Amino acid sequence: MKQLLSLLFVAFLSATTFAQTTWKADPAHTQVYFGITHLTISEIEGKFNEFEGSITASEEDFSDAQYNMVIQIPSIDTGVEMRDDHLKNPDFFDVEKHPEMTFKSTSSRKTGDGKYEVTGDLTFHGITKPVTLEVTHRGTIEHPQNDDIISGFSISGNVKRSDYNLGPDFPEAVLSDNVVIDVDGEFIKQ
Repeated sequence: MKQLLSLLFVAFLSATTFAQTTWKADPAHTQVYFGITHLTISEIEGKFNEFEGSITASEEDFSDAQYNMVIQIPSIDTGVEMRDDHLKNPDFFDVEKHPEMTFKSTSSRKTGDGKYEVTGDLTFHGITKPVTLEVTHRGTIEHPQNDDIISGFSISGNVKRSDYNLGPDFPEAVLSDNVVIDVDGEFIKQ
């Protein structure tokens, strides 16, 4: 009987020690931005208005976190409807064939206090490539107006549009090959 109780106690401790927690992006307090240089002299910025994101971790400091994001490309918004329509057509994203962009992490390495280097597969325009993003965990709090536990994250990185055959007819003198990605948001503990 003592052995059975001991085994149950160890099983309970193992389950609580390795329990994973999922955090979901709060769309009202999360933004997904991008920026690209136009004509080598100005930065054009935009955002995606529709997305889902989650972070799963068993460690409180997120050192073992797994990151997932699904972005609806038709929700692209640069503030200029004509430009948005052009970005949706086959010259660029071709949203009829490729309506989603996804990121799924494959590894996470702690680089400092609340700072991580996260590598994963970024897929859009029918192409999947590995990318590395810089992640900063800004802290975890209890929401002052309800019982939600919220963690704040800043995620940034760079991708090359040529890696995804995005706008191949537009030379770098018109649009930079480098595209900056920034995600800033709040993730709610589930």
